[in-house]
Amino acid sequence: MSSYPSSLSPLTLGHHHCTLFCCPFFIIHQPHHHDHFKHLISSTLTEEDEDDDVEADEQGASTKFFSSSGFEALNSRQKEQVHRYIDSLLEWNQRMNLTAVKEESEVMERHVEDSLSIIEPIRTSYLSHCGPSSENLNLVDVGSGAGLPGVILAIASPGWKVTLLESMNKRCSFLEHVVSEIGLSNVQVKRERAEKLGQDVNFRESFDVAVARAVAEMRILAEYCLPLVRTGGIFVAAKGHDPQEEVQRAERAIQLMGASLLQIRCVDSHSKHGQRTAIICLKGKPTSKKYPRDPGTPAKDPL
Repeated sequence: MSSYPSSLSPLTLGHHHCTLFCCPFFIIHQPHHHDHFKHLISSTLTEEDEDDDVEADEQGASTKFFSSSGFEALNSRQKEQVHRYIDSLLEWNQRMNLTAVKEESEVMERHVEDSLSIIEPIRTSYLSHCGPSSENLNLVDVGSGAGLPGVILAIASPGWKVTLLESMNKRCSFLEHVVSEIGLSNVQVKRERAEKLGQDVNFRESFDVAVARAVAEMRILAEYCLPLVRTGGIFVAAKGHDPQEEVQRAERAIQLMGASLLQIRCVDSHSKHGQRTAIICLKGKPTSKKYPRDPGTPAKDPL
């Protein structure tokens, strides 16, 4: 049985809305009621501890991405596709700025494993709150850049339809090349700003899941991503080990988009850079038509 520190401190968002409770493995989001909350956390920690092995057996493919290496859980074709992606990334990186990472091993640690680590939170959150299956999700990677995490998600989950949203022409050229090179039939590249796509009737509120990694702070990401998510879908932001202040600042923006903070999941990226988090928001109602605002406004004047 795992041991948990005795001094776990809750973080209250706003004056009364919710409480985030930090532990080594997860942060639980519940309505704020202090005495009931302490009892809930105590029992939850005990149950989580005892049920780890059972959950691992029951969740099957979803849980395997929490093994010692997400990459090792892939099949041989998927591993080959990842290696071809890395080769293309490093080759193109010599003539354009796609990543500061120069070595294959570091790309694997910092980018590939980090991207794989959010698959389990996506699947379990979707199954718990959005739908009966997570096998055929329609997902958008906002600000995809070098295709992270979108390309890796598409490789690992071939049943997902993945849209790589990127505004820069050069990066889109790389994405189109690597998608063709790898042979990913479940991926499309869309060159556009998130603010414009979020007002396009063909894309607005059409995705089951939106993801973003290393794009912007949560206040800005909420306005970029949540207008693209259907009511009843989720937005997952990959963040660092301590996102609490950032999440606190973003509470209003998340609510204005028609969503609420569902959970902050601690995930192990299996790299020397340590623990990461997946911030998960559940969209409960349609986003007001005034969002997203004009291109550039969310970044210049965050909500």
